[in-house]
Amino acid sequence: MSRSNKDRTEATRTALLDAARRLFVEKGYAQTATPDIVAAAGVTRGALYHHFEDKKALFLAVAEREAAAVAAEIETTATPSTDARMALLSGARGYFDAMAANGRTRLLLLEAPAVLGANAAAAIDRDNAERSLHAGLSALLRQHGGRDALDRELTALLSAAFDRAAMEIAAGADRKAYEAALAELIDGLAR
Repeated sequence: MSRSNKDRTEATRTALLDAARRLFVEKGYAQTATPDIVAAAGVTRGALYHHFEDKKALFLAVAEREAAAVAAEIETTATPSTDARMALLSGARGYFDAMAANGRTRLLLLEAPAVLGANAAAAIDRDNAERSLHAGLSALLRQHGGRDALDRELTALLSAAFDRAAMEIAAGADRKAYEAALAELIDGLAR
């Protein structure tokens, strides 16, 4: 049974994304050349440019796929609960679990802002993990007095704290200590 053209196209795209991700993690964006990517993916250079305008567009697709995986892990891990605090804390565990994937912290928190720019990297985060954080934080603020006038700003600040914690954990810091610190921040917002 032959594969459909759509299946072959998707397989080629996936091979490019997988190979690029692996090389971006191993060598970094700047040190990864497109001939290395096509060789690792087992495709032609023409196939790369059929799917992606250039290396930066390929990196963007890798970053978006990684961010979507983080958001999915948060959604899977976050405990559906009427207690917004517990939902935020379980979502935090999901975030740290997702960011523990080999190279993900480097790709999303270091390389993406450098390659795509801070605004584009922030937009990827807003469209993915930060969306869940905003929903959870808004629920927490409503449960504790209805303060939601600054929920967007508080979400951005708390998101930055999560990202910093992920970088520290990736560098070898104690994850449990950072989870406890973030719980303190969340509890402080609930007061």
